[in-house]
Amino acid sequence: MPSFEEQLLEHRAYLLRFARLQLRNEAWAEDAVSETLLAALSKPQMFEQRSQLKTWLVGILKHKVIDLIRSNARLVAAPDTQMVSEGGELDRLSFKADGHFAQTPNDWGDPEQTLQQAQFFAVLDACMERLPPALGRLFLMREWLELSSPEICKELSLTPTNLYVQLHRARLRLQECLNLHWFGKHSA
Repeated sequence: MPSFEEQLLEHRAYLLRFARLQLRNEAWAEDAVSETLLAALSKPQMFEQRSQLKTWLVGILKHKVIDLIRSNARLVAAPDTQMVSEGGELDRLSFKADGHFAQTPNDWGDPEQTLQQAQFFAVLDACMERLPPALGRLFLMREWLELSSPEICKELSLTPTNLYVQLHRARLRLQECLNLHWFGKHSA
């Protein structure tokens, strides 16, 4: 069985991908992941095995990323201009002009049972990777880092409306990807 240190290193690549997506700065991402691994190594007794090691490490990393975002607020890169121009096509495919679904969404089954399946998280992770970087970053900031909308708007110089639209687009793309690759056939 691998040592605790070896187990930590197995998750480094995933943690680095997560940090890069959020921070958009290679050095900051490396720092956040290094600090995460050091924190885990310095207090291995804190990992009580009530969750998976990867989940515990992501929890530590989330706090490191938030700290870096706040401490380097003035140095964050300018927003991605491609993000503003994307999106309308997916909205038109999914919704009628009156805002209702064009087709009834697929039955997603029992959500609690699905969440317990490790394969689901692998597919979700792959779908997250397919999101455009700017949409993925916004989604992760809101849903995984649990930053408030005002914090995200301030951090990325977005209006609340623009944030809402971009989050909506990210959720639609994730829904589409999960429908295709997990919940069944895509409704044509």
